[in-house]
Formats: sequence, structure tokens, C-alpha cells
Amino acid sequence: MKTESTILKSFRVVAVVGISANQERASYGVAKYLQENGYRIIPVNPSVKEVLGEVCYPDLLSVPDKVEIVDIFRRPEDVPQLVEQAIKIGAKAIWMQEGVVNEIGATSAKGAGLLVVMDRCMKKMHRFMIEEESV
Repeated sequence: MKTESTILKSFRVVAVVGISANQERASYGVAKYLQENGYRIIPVNPSVKEVLGEVCYPDLLSVPDKVEIVDIFRRPEDVPQLVEQAIKIGAKAIWMQEGVVNEIGATSAKGAGLLVVMDRCMKKMHRFMIEEESV
């Protein structure tokens, strides 16, 4: 929980890679929750123009703003390429959502000094952190 808490408390700009414009999808729900809780979300999906009132970019390298957290809603085999892009743009953390595990990507990210979380939901961890602090 320490890495998750450090990321959630230290950084506020989240690129949501693989976000969907479909409100039924987990990526949409997590991004909406983060946005409502003070995070700036930057949607990343080549087949979507806009999500949650934000311009959607085709890939991480196209994002003109500083990205701190790369939140990944993609297949595990896509992670190493996304980690390479995250390193190039100077991201501080890689967050692989539930069901997304890629040890090669995690090792590359850690080797470049990024914080890494795998197989965890940002929304659930944020809620848990808030509950812990209110006790």
C-alpha cells in the first residue's frame, strides 16, 4: 500500500491509457472518479476524440502537457511499449489496473526510476486511502 499511497498523494496529473468514452467501461468510471477527486485526467486512446470534457490524445508521446502517472487500461503485452513512452515523456509512475501484469514493463519502469503498481485499481486504492485517513 505504501507505493500506491505515495503515488496518490504526490502526483495529480494522470494519463489514462486505453480510456473508453463508454460510461459502462471501468476506464471511464475510474477516470471520472479521479477527475471528481481533484486529479487532472488526460485521456489517451487513438479512436476517441474527447472524454469527460478533455481532449483525447492518440498516444503518450502526443500529450503536450506534463504527465505524472500513466494509468494503464490495456492488455499486459502492451505495457513495455507504454513504459518506454512514459519514460520518454518524464512520467513519475506507472499504474497497471486490475488484471494488468507485466513484469518486463515493471522492471523497465523501476530501472528508469518510476514508481510502479500492478494489478490494482486506482479508484479502489484512493477510496481505501481516504477511509484509512478518516479512521
